[in-house]
Amino acid sequence: MKQTLIDTRHGTDNQHSFSNGNCLPYTGVPWGMNYFAPQTNGENGSWWFNPRDRVFQGFRLTHQPSPWMGDFSYFVMLPFNGSLKEKTVFHAQSSYRPDESVFKPSYLEITEQRYQLTTRLIPSMYGGVLTATYTQLAAGLLLSLPGKYQLTIEDAHTVSGSIINYAGCEDSDFSFYFTLHFQQPLFWEEPIEKAGEDDCITFSFGDIKEQVIQFGTSFISLEQAKLNLSRESHWQPEDYLKSSQEQWAQYLNKIDIQDKNQQRRSTFYHNLYRTLLFPQTFYEKDSEDKIIHYDTLAKKVKPGFLYTNNGFWDTYKTVYPLYSLIAQEKYAEMLEGFLNSYRESGYLPKWLSPDERGLMPGTLIDAVIADAAVKKIRPDLMPEFLSAMIKGATVQSENPNYGRQGTKDYLTYGYVPADYHESVNHTLDYCYSDFCISQVASSLKDDEVREHYKKQAKNYLAIFDEKTGFMRAKQTDGTFKKTFNSHRWGGDYAEGSAWQSSFAVYHDFKGLITAFGGNERFQEKLINLCNQEPTFNVDGYGFEIHEMSEMAATDFGQLAISNQPSFHFPYLFSYIGKPEFAQPLLKQLMVQEFNDSPTGYPGDEDNGSMAGWYIFSSLGFYPVCPGSGEYVIGMPLFDKAVIHLSNGETLTITASPNKEQQQFVDHICSNGKIHEELFFTHEQLMHGGTIDFTLGIVPRPRMISQTQLPFSM
Repeated sequence: MKQTLIDTRHGTDNQHSFSNGNCLPYTGVPWGMNYFAPQTNGENGSWWFNPRDRVFQGFRLTHQPSPWMGDFSYFVMLPFNGSLKEKTVFHAQSSYRPDESVFKPSYLEITEQRYQLTTRLIPSMYGGVLTATYTQLAAGLLLSLPGKYQLTIEDAHTVSGSIINYAGCEDSDFSFYFTLHFQQPLFWEEPIEKAGEDDCITFSFGDIKEQVIQFGTSFISLEQAKLNLSRESHWQPEDYLKSSQEQWAQYLNKIDIQDKNQQRRSTFYHNLYRTLLFPQTFYEKDSEDKIIHYDTLAKKVKPGFLYTNNGFWDTYKTVYPLYSLIAQEKYAEMLEGFLNSYRESGYLPKWLSPDERGLMPGTLIDAVIADAAVKKIRPDLMPEFLSAMIKGATVQSENPNYGRQGTKDYLTYGYVPADYHESVNHTLDYCYSDFCISQVASSLKDDEVREHYKKQAKNYLAIFDEKTGFMRAKQTDGTFKKTFNSHRWGGDYAEGSAWQSSFAVYHDFKGLITAFGGNERFQEKLINLCNQEPTFNVDGYGFEIHEMSEMAATDFGQLAISNQPSFHFPYLFSYIGKPEFAQPLLKQLMVQEFNDSPTGYPGDEDNGSMAGWYIFSSLGFYPVCPGSGEYVIGMPLFDKAVIHLSNGETLTITASPNKEQQQFVDHICSNGKIHEELFFTHEQLMHGGTIDFTLGIVPRPRMISQTQLPFSM
């Protein structure tokens, strides 16, 4: 089983100032409504778990998509023995041995050394089961409830309640409901009903050897939480485990990797697991099995799918293109959920957690929609999506969390002026979104809209400075800002400098290369990007942010693979017909910057986006421009990969000979025929068959025709 390769502590050794992934060791089911992880230091804010800690404070039910977003609707369960001096997590916590603990996608198992108490937690979509095996007298459970809570002891076997805690939400009373069922009866000293804030409640079970606690949860109501539990009430712990393992196997088995290097194979499956965590399910099934969800704006229960915990600025690049190959049925369902977010808020989502948080530039869900449109996923939704995209591109919201920023000025000047924070990135992201709108319009045969937005997608040229070869912030009078430092982070740029931000023209690199003055000048710029020190200037922020530190640590020049804006940089050499420049670079990035350890990422993993970069790159192709229907060919890492596609076809990719000295692709055969193009189409991949990479130790440059270059508008 591929799950045996995975330790969920991958990428979890982090601190505020430096990220090795900023992941949490999530146990759940794919795209689960809840996740579970051991809490080792609840006083450390969003960094409440570290794999080097030896303290166990309990199993945390969590909905934290990123430390920068914070958690919501969370609480902690800690089995213990005896009496506590004070009813606090600190007084109940125990040491544990990380190396003897089990951290799997489908279950967690930890022995508390203080109590010699072994606990196992197995999740389900809406609940789970916690089994505690006690060896000492006076068995108990501590329930830590940070935030406003209500709790009712219904009988000797049932405790129910609700909790209100969140980092941000439109509903100030946004509640999470739960019900716990104890197999062994409890004794209680607390009142039958209790309400409070930031409290710890203890439950006593007497001198028992084992307690099995089944629980159900809901964002809708306590009745719904009980309904969710009732559907599993007849399950034993082994039933929970079988269900969880089968759900993971369904998607982990979509790609079979064969390779001499087992550590790299392990790294692949760790990354595949990460891509299956977000977005999280935010819908439930009522008593008639109808899909329902809670609308935090209307504060009502509504019909239909809904998903949360997703930042599209990151995930559009890799996560959804991966789903288009191996999880189209979930992609289709997610699109329906995102459309419901639009129907309820009036704007397409940008950063959901649990509702719109309005972070990062652009409205890059547009790329998720356009990629689905060109791949014929949910064409029935595209007319309404097109209307939603156009609204986002033309109507300025009064609430800055929603839609584009500086919409009116962008439409007036053709760029977002310099008086807007991160104006360069806003401008470039809007141009790309305009391309995406034109692609959706094209799928609907709306020629007028297609041509209008296709023209607008060229607006990036308005902020391109031919003298410096960078995208620069412009004033409303049409002049560039006078002061300019290509290494200055922040201010006009989002999480980078001009070096990281000037190549976000995914839809039209041919146009950008022309603006540079041709292939030679563009090639020189890319070489300079790579062959320099990872220098940065902090003036835009006033201090060193963790992304700067991570770029410096990776030491690949200004190619900050540690953050999403640089993901496509190696593949840019293909747009000038020089893929051989990228191949050793890609191999080194994959081998040096990624592994299966707690420090396994070069920077924030971000909802599966960096994991997706590794998956695509290691397979040998990458979706530089979602919405184009193409993947740029790179450098495969594995001897053999078999992809079981969503349509039932099978695609087999081989690389031979595949040793460390093979740094280049000599030639490619697709279904037995030489493949000359520097890209694969989505249609070609979905037909299945074989792609055979023959590798070499020196490059074999060749003349590349225009038709063999990757997509440009």
